[in-house]
Amino acid sequence: MPSVAWITSDWPAAPAVRALTTLRTCGCSAAPYASLNLASHVGDDSGDVQRNRRRLRAALLLHGEPVWLEQHHGSRVIDAGKDRDRNADGAYADAPGVVCAVLTADCLPLLLCNEEGNEIAALHCGWRGLAAGIVEEGLGRFRSPRRRLLAWLGPAISARHYEVGEEVRRAFIARGTDVLAAFAPSRPGHYLADLYAIGRALLRRGGVERVYGGTWCTHAERDRFFSFRRDGETGRMASLIWIEPAPA
Repeated sequence: MPSVAWITSDWPAAPAVRALTTLRTCGCSAAPYASLNLASHVGDDSGDVQRNRRRLRAALLLHGEPVWLEQHHGSRVIDAGKDRDRNADGAYADAPGVVCAVLTADCLPLLLCNEEGNEIAALHCGWRGLAAGIVEEGLGRFRSPRRRLLAWLGPAISARHYEVGEEVRRAFIARGTDVLAAFAPSRPGHYLADLYAIGRALLRRGGVERVYGGTWCTHAERDRFFSFRRDGETGRMASLIWIEPAPA
């Protein structure tokens, strides 16, 4: 069986913190979800999705099933170890073995942890969620001071391929000029929006200075990533973060 492929977060997190984003390869889903689709809501065969999830869990030696969310482009962040209602776009955990997960195919996956490695979170950051305050909600879950947090920006669509209308820019007007700088005019009433820049600006405003990642483009890198804007009907990658339990 092929090994599952992923991108490991390139940040100086504590050794117990594991964080990554899967690639679209090494799964069993058929086109247009080929092949490691991990989302159950996109029209893929449910059996294939479950096989992909089992393959991922085995490859990563996870101690439990990831907490799969019902994402709605909102700002709700749950405690993954306690909350049973999975209607949310973010998950926080402070216990070993609880795997926080978000699914994306152009939106920005944002992973967070504290220096000590005993608090983590995963956030699904599309433009609606960013405008609604999901970064602030996610940071608000942490007990640690903001100066002791680290952030990693996983694979998202780049500004070059992400044109949006005036209504999207208008949703961020009240958020300040540091966010508006992420919108570059492209044609009348339209802008190229930089999700990475928006994420970095909101993190800085929230007091998080150590931000890593944010160098990929899901739209341009067809062989590695799913992209909803590029393909329409497609699968989803998973961005996972968890605290590895101490050896028995």
